[in-house]
Amino acid sequence: CLPKACIAGYLIKDVTSICKTSPASVCVYVHACTCIKEALPSIYNNNIAVDYNVTVFFLFKQMCPESSRNIREVQCASYNNKPFMGRFYEWEPFAEVKGSQKCELNCRAIGYRFYVRQAEKVIDGTPCDQNGTSICVAGQCKSIGCDDYLGSDKVIDKCGICGGDNTACKVVSGVFKHTLTNLGYHKIVEIPEGATKINITEMSKSNNYLALRSRSGRSIINGNWAIDRPGRYEGGGTMFTYKRPNEISSTAGESFLADGPTNEVLDVYVSFLYLIFLMEKNCSVHFMLFLSASVLGSQYPVFHCVNRITHEEVSESYCDSSTKPIPEEEACNLFPCPAFWDIGEWSECSKTCGLGMQHRQILCRQMYANRTLTVQQYRCHHLEKPETTSTCQLKICSEWQIRTEWTSCSVPCGVGQRTRDVKCVSNLGDIVDDEECNMKLRPNDIENCDMGPCAKSWFLTEWSDRCSAECGDGVRTRSVVCMTNHVSSLPLEGCGNNRPSETTPCNNGPCAGKVEWFAGGWTQCSTECGSGSQQREVICVRKTEGNFDVLNPYECSYLEKPPSQQSCYLKPCGSKWFHTEWSTCSKSCEGGFRVREVRCLSDDMTASTQCDPQLKPEEKEPCNTQDCIPEIDENCKDKYYNCNVVVQARLCVYTYYKTACCASCTRVANRQSGFLGRR
Repeated sequence: CLPKACIAGYLIKDVTSICKTSPASVCVYVHACTCIKEALPSIYNNNIAVDYNVTVFFLFKQMCPESSRNIREVQCASYNNKPFMGRFYEWEPFAEVKGSQKCELNCRAIGYRFYVRQAEKVIDGTPCDQNGTSICVAGQCKSIGCDDYLGSDKVIDKCGICGGDNTACKVVSGVFKHTLTNLGYHKIVEIPEGATKINITEMSKSNNYLALRSRSGRSIINGNWAIDRPGRYEGGGTMFTYKRPNEISSTAGESFLADGPTNEVLDVYVSFLYLIFLMEKNCSVHFMLFLSASVLGSQYPVFHCVNRITHEEVSESYCDSSTKPIPEEEACNLFPCPAFWDIGEWSECSKTCGLGMQHRQILCRQMYANRTLTVQQYRCHHLEKPETTSTCQLKICSEWQIRTEWTSCSVPCGVGQRTRDVKCVSNLGDIVDDEECNMKLRPNDIENCDMGPCAKSWFLTEWSDRCSAECGDGVRTRSVVCMTNHVSSLPLEGCGNNRPSETTPCNNGPCAGKVEWFAGGWTQCSTECGSGSQQREVICVRKTEGNFDVLNPYECSYLEKPPSQQSCYLKPCGSKWFHTEWSTCSKSCEGGFRVREVRCLSDDMTASTQCDPQLKPEEKEPCNTQDCIPEIDENCKDKYYNCNVVVQARLCVYTYYKTACCASCTRVANRQSGFLGRR
């Protein structure tokens, strides 16, 4: 089975979503899937290494280079050289869609206010949107957990553990309150390595500034006696967001926020830079962060009664029991357990014979609270990572053998072909299928052979019967071709350079005063594909000395008129939707419908199933939705004041009452017909 997804920048472990079972019940191992490159057709050639006959359980993730284009941009741009409605557009992704449309390839024409669904689904591995971590697989949006499994709902907890429940987290928080008396930077808290969910916030607005610096002395935010703008700053292996609210309208203080984890110790300072009368000297900063708790244990001291001089243990009856200290719990194993590489089993060899590849899964894991959890790989950076791939060979492959010599050439002269028998033979001497041998090393079993030049001669047709001109000078033509002839009496030196003439002059008499039809050039075909038509102008003219006079068409009526229209066919269109004209509307007012027949036909006008269902014309549509307005007849009036009694008694069916109470009877008849039409 072939790879069904190139997941750009993501790690996927759901094999069933990217592999289909082939007849041999094997899957394809995708070694690395990085990102879309400029040339979209080369995505599988450049970014995925494929080995067959290997069952897969994981993929590897690799970050895309900064110069890489967005995967949706590349897919939309691939339609730039394809006409849409007879015009060419440049396309960009259209992201303002919801639900199932997120995995469709919707592209907007650059500079225009419309978008088109270019494909029913995007390439597998395309992110569903710009903000989430979900990706599209087989046209459906799938989430990716922090464990890099497709469809997983695991998230990183506050202390950076994938799938954790925050029970292995240690919260470090406090408030720094001091009065600053000296100019400069004043350290308020240390951010240890591995800290997550970092929040350093001034409790109220002040004229002081927070600062961040690494232990190596590198300034990250607001260092070197300068104030940085609010924004995002990289430091300690994570990204810090520096916020400074509006200095006029807001009363909130500054803050540093970061998700972590940090990979080095960082120091937070508050800067007291300018000695001004109104400068805030009081500083109040709240800090909070999370640390991964190691395998913390506890222990209790054991107290014995001993001799004061010899320090030997004696019976507790010699000691005052009221002075025996109370054991207090003390923490032990304060340092985190080191992370380690968890090495999986090798997969089966990718080749049944000869040199192949096998793979294994390597995970960085660490012990937390008596549980072994998968952690981010940077925690194992101090250890040498074991190899994930290795070569393997189960047995020696079969080899090619040439069983016969070349046959005679297939032609007596000129260039022909000859063949020989090539078989794949196992190491036991048996003939096996060609797949058992290396197809790249297979010897040729067919080749061209040149038996030398054949005898050649000029072959001629008879001269054409008609002169090219109806009058005046013209030419007659014939076809001339040099062909092989196996008659032995012909010379072997070939046709030579004395090619016979293909034209001979002719003259049908003077043209002066002669009347004839004159035809112009054909127009372009009326259609870009399929059957169309072409037109040209045909006029009646009389030729004079160096000129033509245009005559009325009847002057040439005795001559055969050249056609002014002809059919044309540029290329096949493939299957297209055909439809009849709309039928008459089922109602004249208050909403009816009309129908037509729609069929998919191929170029030869036979039924086909190759038309795009999305482009199928409608077979039914509403019509005449306006309200019914009864026609007013000036002669149709009620002659009696109590015609409503006639209507209630249902006497309008009789001619006398229908005439005497015409207006009332007509009104009730219209209401009844409208009610029946809406049923």
